[in-house]
Amino acid sequence: MTSLGGQFSAKRLGDSPFTIRTEVLGGVESRGVLRKISDMLEVILKRMDSLSKLDNTSTTDARRLDELSSAINRFQPAGLVERIQAIAQNVSNMAIRVEQILQNSMVQGRVDACTLDIRTRATPSTVSTVQTAHFLIYLSEVEWFCPPLAWRNHSSPPIQHAQQAKAPKRQAAFRTDLSVLLDQVGTGKESLSFMKRRIRRLAQQWATAANRLDAKLEQRWRDQKKILVHVGFLTEESGDVFSPKVLKGGPLGEMVQWADILTALHVLGHNLKISMSVKELQGFLGVPPGRGSCPLTGPLPFDLIYTDYHGLQQMKQHMGLSLKKHKCHIRVIDTFGTEPAYNHEEYATLHGYRTNWGYWNLNARQYMTMFPHTPDNSFMGFVSEELNETEKRSIQQNKVNSMAVVYGKEASMWKVQGKEGFLQILHRYMEVHGTVYYETQRPPEVPAFVKNHGLLPQNELQQLLRKAKLFIGFGFPYEGPAPLEAIANGCIFLQPKFHPPHSSLNHEFFRGKPTSREVSSQHPYAEQYIGRPHVMTVDYNNSLEFDSAIREIMRTKVEPYLPYEYTCEGMLERVHSYIQHQDFCAPESPFIPANLSRQGSPSGSRITGPLFVPLPNSTALGWASNVTAPPAWPPLSSLRLLVSQEGQSCVEACHSASFICEPAHFRFINNKDALHG
Repeated sequence: MTSLGGQFSAKRLGDSPFTIRTEVLGGVESRGVLRKISDMLEVILKRMDSLSKLDNTSTTDARRLDELSSAINRFQPAGLVERIQAIAQNVSNMAIRVEQILQNSMVQGRVDACTLDIRTRATPSTVSTVQTAHFLIYLSEVEWFCPPLAWRNHSSPPIQHAQQAKAPKRQAAFRTDLSVLLDQVGTGKESLSFMKRRIRRLAQQWATAANRLDAKLEQRWRDQKKILVHVGFLTEESGDVFSPKVLKGGPLGEMVQWADILTALHVLGHNLKISMSVKELQGFLGVPPGRGSCPLTGPLPFDLIYTDYHGLQQMKQHMGLSLKKHKCHIRVIDTFGTEPAYNHEEYATLHGYRTNWGYWNLNARQYMTMFPHTPDNSFMGFVSEELNETEKRSIQQNKVNSMAVVYGKEASMWKVQGKEGFLQILHRYMEVHGTVYYETQRPPEVPAFVKNHGLLPQNELQQLLRKAKLFIGFGFPYEGPAPLEAIANGCIFLQPKFHPPHSSLNHEFFRGKPTSREVSSQHPYAEQYIGRPHVMTVDYNNSLEFDSAIREIMRTKVEPYLPYEYTCEGMLERVHSYIQHQDFCAPESPFIPANLSRQGSPSGSRITGPLFVPLPNSTALGWASNVTAPPAWPPLSSLRLLVSQEGQSCVEACHSASFICEPAHFRFINNKDALHG
């Protein structure tokens, strides 16, 4: 989900990249193909009926199946693809029924579709049965449209899948040279130039962080993964509304995060491929060009794929039904997060949560956010520049106590109701600076007393923040990286409190996004996880409260502060952990407390007593140290069990005790055996 996501709601529904178009390009010719597909399916259905009766009359015609295949290959314009995929799903369901019929036939000794040589003399019934069986074998073992046939011999994999044998594992080694990465990012767009400038500027910090993490891991083995990064929102096919705005004050948060993700994956030593176009995506995945939606006939050439909602839709268009087979490898970079109710297609449809962005039926932890909005998703984050001790002392010595910088590069961000009142109060105490983009004339939305520097390069903006005492937000943009950069440079961040909280129910920006999360302020992370004295959240409509906050800021001294999770080392550590431990392709084994053993007890004896015991000097419970913990990530040694107040959520209860709610632990808790005693 991108920061411009809400703006798509202003377009016609058909303009959204996630809307299935109702028109079919190709006119009469394409409609003829649909009729032919319908005719072919009728033939298959008739054949199924005849097989169920074990009749000697057959209407199956192998030539028509060939026509169906060639017709699909020739004509797949927008809209038609989705219909063909729906038909294919019906074929998959029919295949199960045919397989049952074939199995019954074999048991009764009527036909042997596996060994019959059709060159020998046979009845029309057995020949047509063989043709149907071959059709199903093709769909199940070549195209993967149908489930594997139980009566087939699966001990010897087909030739086209022989290459699926896993290659030997290679160890990942940290990299500090970013030149190869810079070449991979490419050129030709301002968005890419911005990302490359950021990568270069932070290169030394990434190198230092890599050395620190390498020492912390103590030469521990790390699997090198084959990783594809497909930045869908920057492709021409998605419309790329970001690149033209880079030099005009447009949003940069997504590009900041993607630049940092690319750098982290490269520095961690993984085999990285980067795609910035659909053509590159097709080449890396090995799918035919065009909108063929042909399933992959070989293994997925990557262990992990990082993309966004735009890229996910493009993969669906070009991978067809094989996306379902491989989607456990996908990680979706999603700025504002996707809640489970919107992710689960059936639930979302039945309960009114379906939007243009959700219903992909992924594991909710496959969505990776910019800030830790919810434990249901994984927190990816980004990095801010970390200062050394010399730089911190210099900042504190040169701070201008009466200088404020406004958070808002676009003139539209200054169109805030009631801003004249609180800006006049601010102007009474401080010199107000702005960095609003303009071409020739000063934007009329910016008051005359504001010293507007225009859009500044990153290094000049950083110097401005190092002098200023206050960085003030007007309420938009939501949850961007700039407040953390300001706090890291020694500013106090002042932001408005929202009454009522903003959400998809009452605010246009969030409408259509796959979350019902209520945003209590412009930057909830800064409010909840950093807080005073670095962050102050007040009611801007209350002039007395606002006035009091400004005076408190002027007399408060703060040091530059950056949370560890937003340092280069913090991000490397986090991404490393996700890559090595998150596996959404392997089925999760059920937790059976009866299978556990207590250290020192005879093998095979049933465990007795509690699994969770009180921790010293704490109201929390922890995993019993003498009980062998099953393998899990995060490890069960990190689990702390709290009793919440009535009506208090897991997030709220854990946060009040300085813990983090972790859904991965739920399966170890939500059973009566685990809570026994």
